[in-house]
Amino acid sequence: MKKLILLSFTSLVLVPAIAEAKTDIFACEPEWGALAKEIGGDDVDVTTATTASQDPHHIKAKPSLLAAMRKADLVFCNGASLEVGWLPVLRQKAAGPKTTFLYAADYVEKLDVPAKVDRAMGDVHPDGNPHIVTDPRNISAVANALADKLAEVDPANAGGYKDRLAAFQAKWSGLISGWEKQAADLKGADVVVYHASWAYLLNWLGMNHVASLEPKPGIPPTAAHLEEVLASVKGKKIKAILVSPYDNAQAAEWLNEKTGIPIVHLPFTVGGDDTADSLENLYSETIRLLEGTGS
Repeated sequence: MKKLILLSFTSLVLVPAIAEAKTDIFACEPEWGALAKEIGGDDVDVTTATTASQDPHHIKAKPSLLAAMRKADLVFCNGASLEVGWLPVLRQKAAGPKTTFLYAADYVEKLDVPAKVDRAMGDVHPDGNPHIVTDPRNISAVANALADKLAEVDPANAGGYKDRLAAFQAKWSGLISGWEKQAADLKGADVVVYHASWAYLLNWLGMNHVASLEPKPGIPPTAAHLEEVLASVKGKKIKAILVSPYDNAQAAEWLNEKTGIPIVHLPFTVGGDDTADSLENLYSETIRLLEGTGS
């Protein structure tokens, strides 16, 4: 009889804990962590593996990341080989047989897909440019895929994911329209970039990439290449030199000193500066910074 009473009491204690269990999400980058919170709401716990100041190409598979992935129900990453240097190690050592993976880049049309790839080309990704976050229209597409995947992983809360997705998409559509109107004057503007991080942003806003400070993707600038860039921009009306929070700004500063072209430090992802503290503010801040440069 005592055993029965103890068992019944234990069951009553455990029921609330089980009912309150949340879906654990391991997000590789800040933008996907932020989107997971938007769609997941109170039904999810999110661990973000990287910060805006870290180059997501080059992350170490630290013990803390292994521990976070071991408990994850859903691993939500960029894909398109962006995390190829570290995510496979985590997946091999920490992912369980029931861990679900979602790669954001699988749900958007990639730019700069190469016909072939070899080492001489630098850090070129075979699946195309992976930096899809800089176009907010891609966020909308990925949000749909995330809601579907969360409903598969956590069917008990599928209704909540669907409702939050609908609210997010309604808000997001209006925001994109507003940003496009605000950025109308940017169409046709020429820019220099450090890395090929901005292809989707430039495609979205109709801006033109005229030169890269890297001689090849992932290869640090050389003196000879910078002289070539300088020669290529002389006499042209260049709006800005675009750099991300983790780019080495020395080459941009050199070109700025030689030409007077303003350097624009764009946040690139959530947390990239103090203002870009959410997905909405990421794009609002990006447009504001671009609009604030000289013509």
